[in-house]
This record gives sequence, structure tokens and C-alpha cells, in this order.
Amino acid sequence: MHTLNLGILAHVDAGKTSLTERLLHTAGVIDEIGSVDDGSTRTDSLALERQRGITIKAAVASFVIDGVTVNLIDTPGHPDFIAEVERVLDVLDGAVLVVSAVEGVQAQTRVLMRTLQRLGLPTLIFVNKIDRGGARYDAVLRAIAGKLAPASVPMTRTTALGTRGATAHPCTAADTEFTTRLVDLLTGRDEALLAAYVADEAALCYPRLRAELAAQTRRALAHPVFFGSAITGAGVDALVSGITELLPAAAHDADGPVSGTVFKVERGPAGEKIAYVRLFSGTVRVRDRLPFRGSEEGKVTALRVYEHGADVPADAVAAGRIAKVWGIGDIRVGDAIGMPRGTRPEGRHFAPPSLETVVEPVRPADRGPLHVALTQLAEQDPLINLRHDDLRRETSVSLYGEVQKEVIQATLANEFGVDVSFRETTTLHIERPIGTGAAVEIMHADPNPFLATVGLRVDPAPVGSGVEFRLEVELGSMPYAFFKAVEETVRTTLRQGVHGWQVTDCTVTMTHAGYAARQSHAHAVFDKSMSSTAGDFRNLTPLVLMSALQQAVSQVYEPMHRFALEIPADLFGLVLPVLARLGAVPYDSAARGASYGVEGTLPAASVHTLERQLPSLTRGEGVLECAFDHYRPVRGTIPVRPRSDHDPLHRREYLTRVARRA
Repeated sequence: MHTLNLGILAHVDAGKTSLTERLLHTAGVIDEIGSVDDGSTRTDSLALERQRGITIKAAVASFVIDGVTVNLIDTPGHPDFIAEVERVLDVLDGAVLVVSAVEGVQAQTRVLMRTLQRLGLPTLIFVNKIDRGGARYDAVLRAIAGKLAPASVPMTRTTALGTRGATAHPCTAADTEFTTRLVDLLTGRDEALLAAYVADEAALCYPRLRAELAAQTRRALAHPVFFGSAITGAGVDALVSGITELLPAAAHDADGPVSGTVFKVERGPAGEKIAYVRLFSGTVRVRDRLPFRGSEEGKVTALRVYEHGADVPADAVAAGRIAKVWGIGDIRVGDAIGMPRGTRPEGRHFAPPSLETVVEPVRPADRGPLHVALTQLAEQDPLINLRHDDLRRETSVSLYGEVQKEVIQATLANEFGVDVSFRETTTLHIERPIGTGAAVEIMHADPNPFLATVGLRVDPAPVGSGVEFRLEVELGSMPYAFFKAVEETVRTTLRQGVHGWQVTDCTVTMTHAGYAARQSHAHAVFDKSMSSTAGDFRNLTPLVLMSALQQAVSQVYEPMHRFALEIPADLFGLVLPVLARLGAVPYDSAARGASYGVEGTLPAASVHTLERQLPSLTRGEGVLECAFDHYRPVRGTIPVRPRSDHDPLHRREYLTRVARRA
């Protein structure tokens, strides 16, 4: 039986979880459709999800249709939980992007679609809520073609749009407008198909058009659009047929080397760690020892796989499937199991969090339990980037928004019994080198107090590339452990650059390396005062790296959000000066009946202020949508972040004393 790992993605409130319920009901997995409002859906199982009526954690459900096992992954729609979506994207074979027929294409919808296209992930679009007042057909199709996917084609037509009796019917071969659209779409992306059509129009019969549509959809060249309603079930049968016909089943080699990815980690009732693994190749069995992160191993003590809507015990799991794995205690989200994959673009799919805050226990005695609780939350969501400042005895976390902060607070109280408060949320900036800088410290040469030679060069790299470490010295010129110590320390040091912010989009190259081989006095044991240790390289590397960064000149950048604002037309003149004071740069505005739409960019630091002011500015009628767009150089005073790492810029004297004492 074939397997399809399918993600359901959407802007918040587009109806993605309701669609998941409808698909499970259509496949016969559940007898009664749950309600998001009532907190009775299958995939929103957390108490907090049911209380708030939003998806917070990705959840897996399974059903079989037309001989295909579909592992359906419901993802959060709120932008504060985009990290959950990010982890899921790496394990999908295809996706359904849900768009509201009423609200249309929204800010988060565009962010998701751009990422799906960059990954080349086959995607169907489902326009939901055709039974709601204000539902639109042609306008939404135009928005999809203009803002999401130019290569889109409607697969269904609607009747009684905007009413409870709205229906959606599949387009057929008898629909000449539909077949003409198919021909235009498909021949525009396949020269051989175009040549065949020019030579003989009859050569493109309807079955061949459907086959070509499936082929181009599976290559992410075409995006079929289905209309319907998750609540009434209208159009869902056509979508289900499209899922099995147009999306690719998982390629798998059950006899190949084990290769998989951990996309979720949670704790069981007894505190045991459970890893959610998508297996791309090979077979994993209970009691197998699984390599992960390249060199570590863990023994599998139990497995559960998804079948008919639930996870069931299994002795083995084969390629293509999703499994829950017990026994690998040190596993982390994003770890590669066995052989790493390289079939999709590496790096981040979405922007990192742009906000941070300090978490403080309400009761001082809870400082220890708070540390344990936050460490477990960081296992599930590494992007909160848990940081402990030992100098100030503070714990900081990174955030995507205020809703995420509220959820963390509620989780700590409900699941760990720790009440916390947060300091005011501040904006996370980044640093990028804008030039090249180099530095070197030679062993036995003043003022280097360590038994190590380290030379580093810092070069700017393309935006979004992250940090790359390279060698310009022979790998065999010193023990591998010393090279590893340098690389690890480089990445740790770059968490706080010249101005205290994380440094990214750069290449760090090791240009010089040297060490003192193991030595001892005659007939004596190893003497570390005469021999290099990894500690020498860990202590020296920050000094060299920060010197190189100072030469390269580190530019500070602030996060910018793209915003879409809809306000009453008569208030446009009142709102525009407020946007200007907040640093917004409008680039498009247009009248929409009694409303006025404004789009542009806004500093992330101003988003929360605009959200607070909007109700009073617009009589409660304003609607704001925001999503991260890019970073821009800071203008004016450069913000400096307090350091928590003993400041490598000024610690040579401190380290010299440490070295002499050692």
C-alpha cells in the first residue's frame, strides 16, 4: 500500500482543523465531526488548544482512501507558532493550503505559499467556507493567481455561493472553459506538450490533460484549486479525489539504509521522551540501535505507527511511514536518523523569532523547577532559544509574538505548576559582517597565553545562508577534536557579536592552526602545561573571532514586517500619520467600497503598538495582518544588547590569568 504524508496549512481561522475533521469523517475514521469551538476535534488534543480554539502543536492523524494511506499532519495557522510548521515541512510529500472564500488570500497564506514553492512541495489549494456570507469565487481566484500561484486552475464550480446550500461540482471534459484553461496552463510549462498540441489539437485528449496535470502538480509546477466547505462537506469529495490523483505517494526503499527526520518531540505520562520520526529509507525495528546527529546512538524500546486515525503498537516501521519512537533519550527536534538527506534546500524555511523576553518565577523558590520546565519546552521548540545569563541570573526566551508568550505562561502553570511573569517584550536584532576581517594568534607568541594557534577570517555570505565554517588548513594538521572545538566555539561565540546580537549570514574560515603535541617530563605522566588541550582552543577562539569581526565591521539589522491594513475609508487621513510615526512605509493603498486597504512594511518593534492603538483609531473596525518580511539596517543609534558571555572583546586579561593558574 502506498503512503502519502500530507500537510494541512493555512492562515489562522481559514478552517484548516475543520477540514482535517471533515477528511477523517469522509474516510470513515470518525463517526462524528468535532468542532473547533467546542474543543472536540481529533487533532487539537491539548487542553490549551481546546480552550483557545487554535492549533498550537502539529498533530498526526491517518486514514486510508483508494488504497493510499494518508498520514495527515494538521499544523498551526497562527504566525506565533510558525516553528511547528517549519519542522513539519521537511517530512511532507505534499500539502493542502487552505484559503478562506470570505477573507481571501491573507498575509500568512502568502508566507506559507512562498515557502512551499521554494521547497518544490506539491500543493493543492482548497478554498474553504463557500457557505459563508461574503464568499467569493472569481475574486479569490484572481487573488490566488496574482498573489499565490500564477499557475493555478480551478477544479470545481460553485452554486448558491455564500449560502448554507452552497455546492461545489467537479469540472469535467464537457466544460470547454475548464479544458481550455488546462491546455493553456499545461502547454505553457511543457514545450513538448505545446508542440504536440500545435501539430494536432486532438492529441491532447482529456485523459492526457489529466495525466499531464498530475505530472506537473507533482513537480510543483501547477496548483489545482478546489472550492468547498469543511463544515457542510461541499466539495470535499472532489478534494479527496484530487489528493489521491494529483499528489505523489512517498518514495520509499524499505531495504535501504535507515534515513529519517525527527519533526516533533514530546514527553509521555512518565516523563519519557517520544520522538516523531518520518522514515525516508530503510526499516526500524524495536531494539534496533539508531544513529543520530552523525555519531550518537540510541536503542529503540517501543514503536507506534499511524493506522486508521490512531497510533497503534508496532514491531517495525518501514520507509515512507511516520512513527512514534521511544528509547532515544538525547534526541532533539530536527535530528537526522541514520543517513542524512540532501534532497531539499537546507537552512531555515521561515524567519527566526524577532522578539525576546525575560521569564521570571513568581515564587523565587521556583527558579529551579522553572529551569527544568523551560528546558523541556525547548526540547519541543528549539526556536525559543533558551538562554541563561549567569551574571544577572536571568532566563530569556525568543518569541514570534504575544500569543506565544501567553501560551508559554499557561503551559508552565498548567503542566509544571510554575507561575511566571514576563518582562516587557523587546525586539531581537541581528548582526551581519559587511566586509572581510581576519585575525590570528600564534602559540608561544605574546600576548597569546594558550597552547594553540588559531587564525580565522570572517567574510559576508548571502542573506539567509546562516553561518558556514570552512578550513583552509589541512584536516590532518592537528587532532580532529581540536578542529571540532574551534568550530563549536565559533558557533557559540557568534550568538553575541560586536554589538551583542546574534551574527548570521557569514562564512568563518580557519586560516591557521597549530598545537603542542602530548608531552611529559621524562618517565612521567602527561603534563597539560606542555601539551595542547581542547580547552586551549575553546578559550582562544573567541578572542580571535571577535577581533576578526571588529575588522569586518558588524552591521546591526532590525526585523521588518509586511502588513496589510483595512480601515474605514473616512479614517484613512487619520491613520496614515500614525503609521508614519511608527516607521511604516506604505507601498500600496486602494479604496475597497467603504473601506480602504493599505499595504507596506513596518518595524517589528512597532507592530504591538499599532495593534494596541488600532481599535481606538478605527472605531474597532480596523483589521491588521502582519508577517515577517526582511531585515533592514538600523538607522540612527545602534542598539546594544547586554552581554552574558564575559565579553570576549575585553577578556584577554581575564583569560590570561586563567591560563596562568592552570
